[in-house]
Amino acid sequence: MAAVGCLLFAVAVAVQAVQPDADGPPKQPVEAHWVAGWAAAAVDFRELSANPLLTAAAPRPGGDAFRGQTLRQQFEPALSGERVRIRFSNRFGKTPLRIAEASVGHATGGGAVSPATLRKLRFGGRASTVVAPGAEAWSDGADLKVEAGQAVAVSAFFDRAVPFATVHLRSTDSSWVAGGNAVATPRLQDAAPLPLNHIVTGFDVMTTQPVRTVVAFGDSITAGGGEAGDGSYPELLATRLRNSPSAAQAVSVLNLGIGGNRLLVDGIGPNGLSRFARDALGQSGVTHVMILLGTNDIGRSVFVLPGRPTPEHEVATAQRITDGLQQLVKQARAKGVKVLIGTVPPFGNTPYWTEATEAMRGEVNRWIRSRQDVDGVIDFDAVLRNPADPTVLNPLYDNGDHLHPNKAGHAAMAAAVDLRELQE
Repeated sequence: MAAVGCLLFAVAVAVQAVQPDADGPPKQPVEAHWVAGWAAAAVDFRELSANPLLTAAAPRPGGDAFRGQTLRQQFEPALSGERVRIRFSNRFGKTPLRIAEASVGHATGGGAVSPATLRKLRFGGRASTVVAPGAEAWSDGADLKVEAGQAVAVSAFFDRAVPFATVHLRSTDSSWVAGGNAVATPRLQDAAPLPLNHIVTGFDVMTTQPVRTVVAFGDSITAGGGEAGDGSYPELLATRLRNSPSAAQAVSVLNLGIGGNRLLVDGIGPNGLSRFARDALGQSGVTHVMILLGTNDIGRSVFVLPGRPTPEHEVATAQRITDGLQQLVKQARAKGVKVLIGTVPPFGNTPYWTEATEAMRGEVNRWIRSRQDVDGVIDFDAVLRNPADPTVLNPLYDNGDHLHPNKAGHAAMAAAVDLRELQE
């Protein structure tokens, strides 16, 4: 019945779209379709738990698994609509993930949800679902009116033990866990905040309007580099697009950055080459992708672990980095997705910097600036560098570690994007 309902909804919208205007001929029908309104790039919890620097921030309530508990995660979609669906991921799980019940509604802060907006989610018409190891599952569509930038909360109850496996690092103070089945409870009782976000990795909106869906693909400079929420350049770009008087149609900007990510070699998260098809090109309705990767590949080339020589295939060179970037461009082109590629910002005065890595960064950036087979080059290097010393960040844009931009730096990055290239 759920599938039939979705079909009838789509037909009804399409029929409505061809009704004649009072001042002109009938409009062309537009088929209702799903478009990504929010997404996060997943990483393996086991990988993070092996790194004490990443897991020392906060305790994990109940250990390393959900047991008879409700998870609630809050986020802000970049797209408005009246019907939504949720992606639940078991990408890094080794056992089946059973979701006994789930819901979605408008978040009101602190893990609370507006009671009038709570909607139970269904999976193929059923209240529960099981997601196989390595797989993902979408809920059925649910009628819920959302506005771009309005906080939404998704809740999931796990009636069986679910080991922590698939997580993301997009933001902090946005996930909570409480005992028992609380998916229909507006305010969680005795909820504990979680230092990581789990399982919920996508939020689609159904629309009959043309939408430009832009994926920002990169490392911590894209993810936010310590700046939470609207501090990242993709979020600031989304705000700029929403406020643009020349915007001809809606644009959804998705942040698929992972802090510490590399293009060529697994590090924090799967390497960019291996995750591009899923994290970037796999988003619903994607039309554009902005690529900014290479900083960690270049910088990590200076580190040599005691007793562990770096394997030859892991040694970054300018040629390998540009070959990898070229592969991403080709993958996007093959899917009909437009590509904008960003130059690698400066990182002088950090452990990443040597004369050799600076030379490598310069070679990679010259290659990027010379591209004729992409739809745009975003010169983040030129925007962020110190005019008095192009090997370091402009002090106005430095968050203090000389590697990551501050909020003003992210705003400058967002301003460097030619909006016309995202609206074509």
